[in-house]
Amino acid sequence: MQKIILISIVLLGLVVLFGPEAVPDDFQLPEILDSTRNSDVIIIFNSGGWGNTPPENAEDFTPIIEGIQKTLNDWGYKSVVIPYTRTKNDFLGKITAIREFFNRFEHSSDNLADKIETLGESFPDKKIIIAGLSSGGTFVNKTYEKISGEMKDSVLAITAGTPFWTENQDSDNILQLDNNGKDTLAIGDADSLFLSLFETPFKWIKAKISGKNLSFWKAFHASGHDYYWPSPEVSPKIITFLYAKIR
Repeated sequence: MQKIILISIVLLGLVVLFGPEAVPDDFQLPEILDSTRNSDVIIIFNSGGWGNTPPENAEDFTPIIEGIQKTLNDWGYKSVVIPYTRTKNDFLGKITAIREFFNRFEHSSDNLADKIETLGESFPDKKIIIAGLSSGGTFVNKTYEKISGEMKDSVLAITAGTPFWTENQDSDNILQLDNNGKDTLAIGDADSLFLSLFETPFKWIKAKISGKNLSFWKAFHASGHDYYWPSPEVSPKIITFLYAKIR
């Protein structure tokens, strides 16, 4: 049994390190260039987790994107939301996601940064907002780092709950939200995170017994890692940021 477990771990490690890339191809520039032509602001949506949750299912982050859109609309700006899927929703997609996570999104951020630069060159009069939650925030930070110097003036980044090990970019064009220091994952509160991790298997087992479809990873919940648009730690900061950079 020990040999089987060891061999399984080694094989999984080899797949993670050397397995084929599974990169989505749904971010097609010709279609995006056409759909964004009549907008003033382009919002690139990037979910947390595996990075493949569509906006209609991302109940944790879509309300914030909708709040941003409503704010821009109230100011007279037309905006369009372009979902960016980091990984395919299959086994190889998850393997690619794990590899990229430990690699701090070194390769996938190149892909999005290149496309953002193409958007900026095609529409120099438009503002581009890249937004991400949790691991999506890490991805946003890395992507912004890859964008060339001059193009950075046209790009704004909004992140929420980026994990504490993330290397955040120091820029006036990036808004980093951590619920005013209440997000234990963002600030690296080891005691609270350990407690959350300890409780996770019990929450997962309880959900299974109750017949709820809860994945093990979703059962893990860091205290303060929820971001709500009406919250004083969220919408006022985003609106102030957008007002200074766009209005």
